[in-house]
Amino acid sequence: MAWLLIIVSVIVLWVASLCKILYASSSPSKAMFLNNGEVLHKRNVLLVVAHPDDESMFFTPTITYLISRGHNLHILCMSTGNADGMGNIRKEELYQASAILKIPLQQVKILDHPELQDGFGKAWDCNLLARIIEEETLNHSIDVIITFDNYGVSGHCNHRDVNHGIRKLLYDTSQRNIEAWELVSTNIIRKYSGPVDIWLSIISAAIYPDGQMHCLLNEHPNKSHTAMAQHMSQWVWFRKLFVSFSSYTYVNTLRKIKSTSIHA
Repeated sequence: MAWLLIIVSVIVLWVASLCKILYASSSPSKAMFLNNGEVLHKRNVLLVVAHPDDESMFFTPTITYLISRGHNLHILCMSTGNADGMGNIRKEELYQASAILKIPLQQVKILDHPELQDGFGKAWDCNLLARIIEEETLNHSIDVIITFDNYGVSGHCNHRDVNHGIRKLLYDTSQRNIEAWELVSTNIIRKYSGPVDIWLSIISAAIYPDGQMHCLLNEHPNKSHTAMAQHMSQWVWFRKLFVSFSSYTYVNTLRKIKSTSIHA
């Protein structure tokens, strides 16, 4: 009987959380992200990821928010994801997913640099990353950068290196007026709690120093499934489960990166 009560409670909480996402127009923190509370100024935003499919698996709530608010979003993918020899296929899949997410294809750039190849244990040089990202910010007048945090959600070394490269860029060009935000990694329980994690995410953003953390709810979580399904080479059973149960399908918590912090 106790187990039945627990199961019913979990189901009720899951449904209530999903309803909160689907029917709440915005949260207080969401309304403030990239908005000074007055007239909304459209920003030139660069989302920096490591591999094709990162954008769909982890950043859909952020992308949906930015597009719905009319911000000018660019994606810079640092590799083709060629670890299994499918780089050309995965590159085209990213373009297809970007179309689903309503990102203009001319604003999606995918690199195939010999020193930035996909793979566990393949370290990427933060100085090289910083130079490439800086060039992209200059070419498109970028004033906001969004990327992984130091753990990179899954702990993948390429995700983490992208964060280090952006921190290096901010450290070297601290005089420039560029905001940078990182996607906060969570523990494994929160990571696979689906929409239930929105409550902890909202609380975390609320108690963080003012304006330094924001919680973005994905009002269209089906877009995560549809976009990820475009990555057919990666759309295997365990990734289908991941997108269904991952909290990153339903909510993104973004934390501001301080320009004075850098990893060795």
